[in-house]
Amino acid sequence: MKLAVIGGGSTYTPELIDGFARLRDELSLTEISLVDPDARRLELIAGMARRMLARAGHPARVTATASVEEGAAGAAAVLLQLRVGGQAARDVDETLPLECGCVGQETTGAGGLAKALRTVPVVLDIAERIRAQAPDAWIVDFTNPVGIVTRALLEAGHRAIGLCNVAIGFQRRFAATLGVTPERISLGHVGLNHLTWERAVRLDGVDVLPRLLAEHGEEIADDVGLPVELIRHLGVVPSYYLRYFYEHDRVVQEQRAKPSRAAEVAAMETTLLEMYADPAVDTKPELLGKRGGAFYSEAAVALIASLLGDRGDTQVVNLRNDGTLPFLPDEAVIEVPARISAAGAAALPVEEVQPLFAGLISHVTAYETLALDAALHGGERRVADALLAHPLVGQASLSDDLARRLVEANRTHLPWATA
Repeated sequence: MKLAVIGGGSTYTPELIDGFARLRDELSLTEISLVDPDARRLELIAGMARRMLARAGHPARVTATASVEEGAAGAAAVLLQLRVGGQAARDVDETLPLECGCVGQETTGAGGLAKALRTVPVVLDIAERIRAQAPDAWIVDFTNPVGIVTRALLEAGHRAIGLCNVAIGFQRRFAATLGVTPERISLGHVGLNHLTWERAVRLDGVDVLPRLLAEHGEEIADDVGLPVELIRHLGVVPSYYLRYFYEHDRVVQEQRAKPSRAAEVAAMETTLLEMYADPAVDTKPELLGKRGGAFYSEAAVALIASLLGDRGDTQVVNLRNDGTLPFLPDEAVIEVPARISAAGAAALPVEEVQPLFAGLISHVTAYETLALDAALHGGERRVADALLAHPLVGQASLSDDLARRLVEANRTHLPWATA
């Protein structure tokens, strides 16, 4: 079976390769095609991938190409892990909003919108080229902002599912805390991508969340960066990304006092590429663990194995709402547990979502609708409207100012802004 990785020149790709090698019994691969326009990075990553697979005794061959068509041809599944504009654009996403008093983050708020504007048109173009070469291939999107990008793919008629590592990360952390294997833990995970809450943590089907909050509340609070009093009051475990909403002003102060995450990652990438260039290195470096995306490889392997093997198991994915959360439109993309089979993902029933959470989910969904409209059709006014609808911005003069700044900063990546 052939798998293509679009954005295969990422320094993160060896994490994927490590997962493919370790989980070879779940996913039988004969070819991994790495696709990337950056020839130097692609050569380094492909060489590293070949050495890793050889060390593991994995029979799959690694091919490398700048051509999406060549990489996708005959593929059963395609992973998307793009960063349009690289770390330089990410640095702008994280620092420009801070100048206006808003959180600077690459997947939510003004930074997340900027990334969506750059990314959605590129992803849709790539997806059409994939469809021409591999019409039956599943597209697994790990490209942020996952919710908006996945919705764009689905509305264009592609066989796409969005994937994030937040849920599997929580599953693994809770399992470690309880001293059990991850397979015994299931989650009451609900919300949108990067806007989710764990409303239940089931050990062998029994909800142990109250026990976790009582006995390990401080540890959990430190993990998600929120006060333990808030978490115990809510009675849920919010994802780390909820900190941008629940403690917006404090986060802005913290971000202004230190270098951007993009600057940190750029420095890591320089070091990682030097490591990958060493022909003696054939295992993923420890530094890669600080790069982000923990457990993504395992989530990706499990999802692809279930889609192609018709396993019918339960995994947390991003998929079309279609009535699962009745307070959202059907076309919204939500992140919930779903049954995964050869037919795709089917959301499992979700217990009624309390207004405290449903209100924010609805608010951000409205923003995502406007963000996708801006990404598809362009126009500074559409960008400003999306910002006005976002709970992390939401003021008219601020939205107009940020829209102007975002368009100017991203002009080279926005064809409609340079016409």
